[in-house]
Amino acid sequence: MKMEARVGVVVEGGQRALNSAHGSVVDAGTRKFLQQQQNHNKPSMHQQSQIGTVQQLLAGGIAGAFSKTCTAPLARLTILFQVQGMHSDVSTLSKPCIWREASRIVNEEGFRAFWKGNLVTIAHRLPYSSVNFYAYENYKSWLQQFLGLKNLKGSASADLFVHFVGGGLAGITAASATYPLDLVRTRLAAQRSTMYYTGISHAFRTICREEGFWGLYKGLGATLLGVGPSLAISFSVYESLRSFWQSRRPNDSTVIVSLACGSLSGIASSTATFPLDLVRRRMQLEGAGGRARVYTTGLFGTFRHIIKSEGLRGLYRGILPEYYKVVPGVGIVFMTYETLKMLLSPVRSS
Repeated sequence: MKMEARVGVVVEGGQRALNSAHGSVVDAGTRKFLQQQQNHNKPSMHQQSQIGTVQQLLAGGIAGAFSKTCTAPLARLTILFQVQGMHSDVSTLSKPCIWREASRIVNEEGFRAFWKGNLVTIAHRLPYSSVNFYAYENYKSWLQQFLGLKNLKGSASADLFVHFVGGGLAGITAASATYPLDLVRTRLAAQRSTMYYTGISHAFRTICREEGFWGLYKGLGATLLGVGPSLAISFSVYESLRSFWQSRRPNDSTVIVSLACGSLSGIASSTATFPLDLVRRRMQLEGAGGRARVYTTGLFGTFRHIIKSEGLRGLYRGILPEYYKVVPGVGIVFMTYETLKMLLSPVRSS
């Protein structure tokens, strides 16, 4: 996935929107909050906006899709920088410059080209959100039951372990189930002036015809190695930062806490897993448009090839636009999700 799962946002009213790759995912950490509220019969300012599972998935999916659309220009710049050097002489490459590349896109392809591949990103969001939500809920319950953690609900370390492992497993499950959509999105976004794929359906047909069905799963290994740790880092860093912050400053606005901790968790997971994301992108583009294969020695051989030809810095090509989209991405998800939650929830009498 675009390993787009890089930003975790927990809304105090009971839901988390997670933005990886591959965007925003309603998370069961949310459900945990709701269950705790209900089990302890504690009234909450947000009870009026609590909603059911279907509405949670809908709100999370729409919030994620809207956030992705708003930050699509930065996402496309990230992809274009990541694949630089794949089919070019590395010695001729200039230092990545966001403004120069953005100007090139506008001049050569037009302003709308910033949103190449965004339609398939939106189509990817709802099923990915649904699978991630459902998988996390079940992995969390299974882990608590199998490891006997249900009696340790007050334990911070036990909760952290469940978040970390459950989040990683849910990310791997969701990434595997929706991977072809992510691959098609990458190929559409990586196209420049020459349009080899004219749309989503044409890309699917062309890839299956020229590369076989398994061509839709190129780079899945790098994705699975990256998306689990990415989501796990987002879950655990977010929870740790939020707990630390609230223990020191319990009266701070939950909006500010969620935005700050979500942004920092997204930056942390991006930094840790960006090299895998870059390798994944390049493997996804192997054979695209009838081009010859560049990396023929598998995942680790690809790492060695990039380091040898571009240096260690080559593994972080394009990370700046990735950083730049974290904070606005979190803010947009948060505001959109809260707004939709209020619109979709029934008004309850106090």
